[in-house]
Amino acid sequence: MKIVVVGSGNVATHFARAFRASGNDIVQVYSRNIAHAQVLASQLDAQAINRFADLADDAHLYLLAIPDDALYEVVSQISPKQGIVVHTSGSVPMDVLKPLSAKIGVVYSPQTFIKSLEMNYSELPICLEASSSEVLQTLKKLVIPASKNIYDISSEQRRKLHLAAVFVNNFVNALNATGQDLTRENGVPFDILFPIMASTAERAKQGDLWQLQTGPAARGDKQTIANHRKLLSSDPEKLQIYDLMTALIQSHTRCK
Repeated sequence: MKIVVVGSGNVATHFARAFRASGNDIVQVYSRNIAHAQVLASQLDAQAINRFADLADDAHLYLLAIPDDALYEVVSQISPKQGIVVHTSGSVPMDVLKPLSAKIGVVYSPQTFIKSLEMNYSELPICLEASSSEVLQTLKKLVIPASKNIYDISSEQRRKLHLAAVFVNNFVNALNATGQDLTRENGVPFDILFPIMASTAERAKQGDLWQLQTGPAARGDKQTIANHRKLLSSDPEKLQIYDLMTALIQSHTRCK
């Protein structure tokens, strides 16, 4: 399959690598910054371009792997195509692509992508949506060689999944970073917490997580909570986070 990739960032890089490794031909990489396009194109034996007018007209698939808030503007600048046009956004409806083709879809993965980090694409969850059963089958043929975890979901389901991913990934990472700040401020090695962080991630696979909730908030340990709040009294931001998380946990457990 001949693929044109619009975008040269983290998501574009990993999807392009995965699809090329599966035997597809990445023919072009577009970026507003030609140097960025050239970096990725050089890895894929593809042509680097920085003008939408130069997009090939004979590609089988056009992969728009660009930030969510840029999709509408980019769609307005691309001429209609005969091939399938898909985007990779978690929060933008598939129908935004209707002006570009009768054959549209979404290839979305609730995953953090970083260019410099290698990934095991076979473990990558990929969520598909398509304008027809024919397009869906074509997309499955494209992604199944790369990943064994394929899900058919609607735009509404994808929006909610994207929101859930923000909670379990972005927010959790911010909380981990806050814990890292606390250890650094007090001269304690952060890696002491690695085992409990790994245990928490593993426990996420084991069922109803509210039933597995532990800690002072879940058990109603008022004295420990008071001690923690005192330790945070000079840091209003962390204290606010602590109070919000305590209230959230207690609203879902028996100790209120």
